[in-house]
Parts: sequence; structure tokens; C-alpha cells
Amino acid sequence: MNALHEVGFASAPTSTHTRDGLQLKDAYISNVVRCAPPENKPTTKEIAQCRSYLEAELHALTQLRVVVALGKIAFDAYWRVVAGQDMTPRPRPRFVHGFVFEADSVPALVTAYHPSQQNTNTGKLTQQMLSDVLRTAKAIAHRG
Repeated sequence: MNALHEVGFASAPTSTHTRDGLQLKDAYISNVVRCAPPENKPTTKEIAQCRSYLEAELHALTQLRVVVALGKIAFDAYWRVVAGQDMTPRPRPRFVHGFVFEADSVPALVTAYHPSQQNTNTGKLTQQMLSDVLRTAKAIAHRG
């Protein structure tokens, strides 16, 4: 999908290799899990083992304003990372596509279905749906 390019976060619609010139602008891409898990579904143990990497990345991004969680695994990881903050809602919201959470003490959260082949081939997630989520994230990031 070229949604990152369409919304202005990427300099090109696709990337073919690491030196093809693609650049991200005002965006950073990370993963909850650092390895390719069996059947492409990480275990609870793998998620826990990689948590410190995600926390370190988020801490290093000092101007981070918005997190786009692609899928429920990323959504759950966001809440685990910000769990100690006073603004974490109780009860925690359920994952739904297009959810937005904003609080002063933590980066905003915008959610989308994961752009897996299963979701894109079945139409559960369309390019328009993903572009809309990215536009929302961009609008939040560029406020004030």
C-alpha cells in the first residue's frame, strides 16, 4: 500500500531495496516483536522479550506526538508501555479500527487494522481506510 506516500509521510509509494532513496518524513516505523515469529503471530513470551527495545525506541523519540498501532498486538503493546501514566483510561478501550486516544502525558494513539495480506485481500482494510487513519495521525501530530 502506498498510504504513507499518499498522506505525505514517505517520499515514494513503494520501496524495492534499502538504497532506493525512499525517505520518511515525520514518521518512524517500529515493531513490537523483533523477529519473524512462526505463523506470523508472536507469542506472549516473544512480545515480553522485545518490550525493552520498543520502550527504548519510544523513549528516544523525544518529539513523538502520535503512535499509529497497526493491529491489536501493537495496540496492546502501546497500553503496556504507557501503563504507568496517570492518563491511561480505566477500563482500557477495546481495539477497533480508527480509535483515537489523546492525553497530555502520553503520545496520542490512533489505531488501524494490521495491513496484512489477510486483511487487505479480504477488504477488511482498504488503502482508503489506512490513508484515513494516517491523515488523522498527521493532523494530531501537526497541531499547535
